[in-house]
Amino acid sequence: MPDLSRGTFLVRSGLPLAASVLPTPGAAAPAQTEQALPVRAHSGPGTTRVSLDVNGTKRTLDIEPRVTLLDALRERLNLTGTKKGCDQGTCGACTVLVNGRRIVSCLTLAIMHQNDAITTIEGLGTPEHLHPMQAAFLEHDGFQCGYCTPGQIVSAVGHLNEDRPTDDATVREFMSGNICRCGAYPNIVAAIQDAAKAGARASI
Repeated sequence: MPDLSRGTFLVRSGLPLAASVLPTPGAAAPAQTEQALPVRAHSGPGTTRVSLDVNGTKRTLDIEPRVTLLDALRERLNLTGTKKGCDQGTCGACTVLVNGRRIVSCLTLAIMHQNDAITTIEGLGTPEHLHPMQAAFLEHDGFQCGYCTPGQIVSAVGHLNEDRPTDDATVREFMSGNICRCGAYPNIVAAIQDAAKAGARASI
């Protein structure tokens, strides 16, 4: 047996393997075994028809199931009085009434509230005919920048709808979910107490 060096042995033993895997000139390419995945026209679950009763009017929307009540009101129904603040349910700027009770609309889906009676700040009063709570906020200067004011007013009406006492401590406790960054809290409390005397319940 000839004396082969290590390099010579590797070269000679590798040639048949290389020949078996390298295509011969002019040979057709091997057929593809995998088919391309179809391209989807869009992603997501698609839209669903939702019927909402907002401020006494039936409104029908075609929206994705993941759309929040806040976004449905603001972006689809153009009811922009309801404000988007933190979008995490902590500031209260997006408060609306559902069947007379207050909720933060950024933490609930619109599809969950079909056939519920939804009241936004636009449904409480008009510039010509203010709701008693709106009039009280004006009278007591219960706002400064005004961004939180719609949520404050709607929440205040909800507070009275819940038949809670209107002493200072109770009002502060049950309005604590509505943050006023300007610090108009004493005036807000006074406005709520004044509106309570006028029987300020939700009316649409």
